[in-house]
Amino acid sequence: MAKKSKKIEVQGTEITILVGKERDYISLTDMVRNMENGSALIEKWLRNKNTIEFLGIWEEIYNPIFNSPEFEGIKNQAGLNRFVLSVKQWVTKTKSVGIIAKAGRYGGTFAHKDIAFEFASWISPQFKIYLIKEFQRLKEEEFKQLGWDIKRNLAKINYRIHTDAIKENLVPAELTPKQVNLVYATEADVLNMALFGLTAKEWRENNRDKKGNIRDYANVSQLVCLSNLENLNALFINEGLAQRDRLIKLNTIAIQQMKLLIDDHGIRKLEGGE
Repeated sequence: MAKKSKKIEVQGTEITILVGKERDYISLTDMVRNMENGSALIEKWLRNKNTIEFLGIWEEIYNPIFNSPEFEGIKNQAGLNRFVLSVKQWVTKTKSVGIIAKAGRYGGTFAHKDIAFEFASWISPQFKIYLIKEFQRLKEEEFKQLGWDIKRNLAKINYRIHTDAIKENLVPAELTPKQVNLVYATEADVLNMALFGLTAKEWRENNRDKKGNIRDYANVSQLVCLSNLENLNALFINEGLAQRDRLIKLNTIAIQQMKLLIDDHGIRKLEGGE
C-alpha cells in the first residue's frame, strides 16, 4: 500500500499524514510525541472498551477481511484488569485496516482519519478541533492542486488528434518546416478565435507584461471547452470543411458549451469557487 507522506502542524506538533488514493492515515505516534507518557497513551486508549467497540464497528463497515470472531474475543476481554492489547496484536489478530503499524525510522502507529479523530477526542477535545482544521486545510490544498493538474493536462487531451488531422489534410508534402509550423499556428488560432475571440499574437500584444500564452491563463471551463473544440475541429478538417466555416461552427459551439460549463458545480469546485 504505497502512500506519500505530508505534514501538518497542530498546536506546535508536526504530524505525518500518509496520503492514499482512497484512505488517509494520520500518525497517532506524532500526535502524542510531545505529551507526557506519549507512547503509552496509544495502548492505554486501545485497551479502553469503548475504543474497542468503536474500532470493531468501523472495521465491520469498511474492512471485508476483518476477523470478527477474533474481535468478539477481544471485546469480551476488554475492561478486565488483566486485559492487555498492543497495536501489533490488534492488527495481527483482527486483520485491521483502520490502524496500521509502520516500522523504521519514520514509522509508528497510523490510523484512518476517522479513527485518528476519535483518538484525538480522547486526548483532548481542543486538540481534535485543531487537528480537523489543519487536516481540512491540507485537503483543500490538495483539491486546488488537483484542479491545477487538470487545467494543465486538459490542454493536451486532444492535441494529437488535432495535429494529426492538420497534418493529414492541410499540410502539403512540399511545404518547408517553417511553412508547416505556420499551418499549425493558423489552426491553433482558429480555436483561439472561436473560444477567446483573438489570436495568440493579439493576446501577446495586449499582455506584454505576462509570460506564456493565451492558453496558460485559461480557466478550467475554457480548457474543457478547448479540449472539445480540438476534437471537433479535427473532425471538421477530416470532413473537408473550409476554415471560415469551421470557425463559425466552432464559435457557436464554444458559446453554447461555455454557458453550460460556467454553471457546472464540479467545474466551479475545481476553479476554487466553492
